[in-house]
Amino acid sequence: MKVAIVHDWLYGGGAERVIQQLHELYPDAPIYTSYCTDEWKKRLDGKVVTGYLQHWPFSKLRRMLPVLRVFWFRNLDLSNYDLIISSSGNGEAKDLTIPKGTTYICYCHAPTHYYWRSYDQYMKYPGFGIFNPIARIGMRLLAGPLKNADYRAAQKPQYFIANSSFIKKEIKQFYNRDAIVIHPPVNIEQFKSAATKQKKGFVTVGRQVAYKRFDLIIDACNELRVPLTIIGNGPEHNNLVKRAGPTITFKTRVTDEEMPQQLGAAEAFIFAAVEDFGVAPVEAMAAGTAVIAYKDGGALDYITKDTGIFFNSQNSESLVKVLQTFDAGKFNAQSLQKQAESFSDDIFKSKIKAFIDSKVT
Repeated sequence: MKVAIVHDWLYGGGAERVIQQLHELYPDAPIYTSYCTDEWKKRLDGKVVTGYLQHWPFSKLRRMLPVLRVFWFRNLDLSNYDLIISSSGNGEAKDLTIPKGTTYICYCHAPTHYYWRSYDQYMKYPGFGIFNPIARIGMRLLAGPLKNADYRAAQKPQYFIANSSFIKKEIKQFYNRDAIVIHPPVNIEQFKSAATKQKKGFVTVGRQVAYKRFDLIIDACNELRVPLTIIGNGPEHNNLVKRAGPTITFKTRVTDEEMPQQLGAAEAFIFAAVEDFGVAPVEAMAAGTAVIAYKDGGALDYITKDTGIFFNSQNSESLVKVLQTFDAGKFNAQSLQKQAESFSDDIFKSKIKAFIDSKVT
């Protein structure tokens, strides 16, 4: 069976781990993408195929050119393949020209945020820094046609796989397509040895953009004067630093080797975003740390009474109420790690392989 894998772009993150595991399942399959870093070319053993957007000088400029990405993906020659697997979220990798007789499966990380669920939010905070005014103009002009194109593209796959129950509902809502859920892979093994009984303060991790709601986490920890470590960087970083009180610590550079200890030493990981899935909270669970999460999005698939606690409204007042009564001692590291293990690389590959084998003859 000849297989091709297609992905929006390869920078680094949870979506890229899906590609890495698909590559391990199908090591001979080429991986078509609009842009790939040198690091990911090496990780994927030179199987990456890119186009003209690879040579554009600025990453933000590449991200602002969805029309060109649509054109490139639609014009890929995929005529020699029996199976095509696209991995797509906020890009155009599902908009392919599929040969007759070829099985096409889309692993969907989310219906494109800035056309559907989060259009208004992206208009306020496009996330392009000094290019924000240009991005807003582009969205006003192109969002309508591109939204229609995105819907049509979503009718092309024979089968959809959603990365969470939350995204399964959005695929039905926005694309009128059914999907099964296969959660994305998480590098559980990297974090398991970091579990410790010596815990102090809270931690949160992620790219510092508006929708992640680090602001409400800061406000809650400011009010209670509890220690909070914020790991990561992003366009909202300076605003968050100005907002933070004396108990808030920022760490913009934490290595992969240091991250497990940072998560394992915290009383809880605080998660305030509505995420499609959310890899970082599962990593915290693998490190034996409970999660305090806003009750929405992908977190609904892995937060249980044994792994964490929800706050019901996406504001600091709701989070403060939970923090005031939170007791890290009520959570058992073994139970947390057992739940996290259900999102391992091996389980992901097993479920993907079983699904593909059931659909491709």
